[in-house]
Amino acid sequence: MTIIRKPVEYHDGDYVLEGMLCYKEGTDTANRRLPCVIVCHAFQGRSEFEVGKAVALAELGYVGFALDMYGKGVCGKTMEENRALLKPFIDDRLGLTLRRLKLAVEEVKKVPFVDSNQLGAIGFCFGGVCVLDMARAGLGLKAVVSLHGLLDRPKGTPEPADSPHIETKVQVLHGYDDPMVPPEQLVTFMNEMTARKADWQLHSYGNAGHGFTKPGAEKAGIAGVAYEQNADKRSWQSLKNFFEEVFTVSA
Repeated sequence: MTIIRKPVEYHDGDYVLEGMLCYKEGTDTANRRLPCVIVCHAFQGRSEFEVGKAVALAELGYVGFALDMYGKGVCGKTMEENRALLKPFIDDRLGLTLRRLKLAVEEVKKVPFVDSNQLGAIGFCFGGVCVLDMARAGLGLKAVVSLHGLLDRPKGTPEPADSPHIETKVQVLHGYDDPMVPPEQLVTFMNEMTARKADWQLHSYGNAGHGFTKPGAEKAGIAGVAYEQNADKRSWQSLKNFFEEVFTVSA
């Protein structure tokens, strides 16, 4: 099976972004439209890790699109660079962050072999924040999956009971030992999803912390951040089952 990896430039005003579109060879000439899953990157920027997930989604029969939040070729190399890149997006989730996410959604809709009625997103760490905000904002996605992402809602948003219902199906895949998402945040999130009438599910993996899907995550030297093989495998299986329930891939 050959997977095509196609760089795609798109723009936020004069600012150039570059995503990676991944699909099975022949998809672009098969005269059919497929579900597309957007992959939202962690705080370092779009890396080979996220592109690899877009490739894995293409192998499952979807179109994968690893988006770019920071700009073409921009990827942090140190913890300090990563945090500096992340800060303006965390500080302005309802402005800058949501605008860049909307641009990615609009970009995949332009792809001739993408079914615009079957869009989804997955995200890791900061990307998990992104996909949940996409669901909260009603960007027209059928389903999103957050993997070891933070769960708090953006500052300045109305109380959940005063917010529109969430039409996007939501799956959260969480390491129970994640120090960045304490148990009380889980409860607040579940209450939020329930108040907004979302179709939601949360899987919590024991003995797993933050970054459990990324081999070598423990090299960052941050307490509670480490790869965990069982949680990685189980979460990917849960994601696959979820998308099989939600999306239809025509033969």
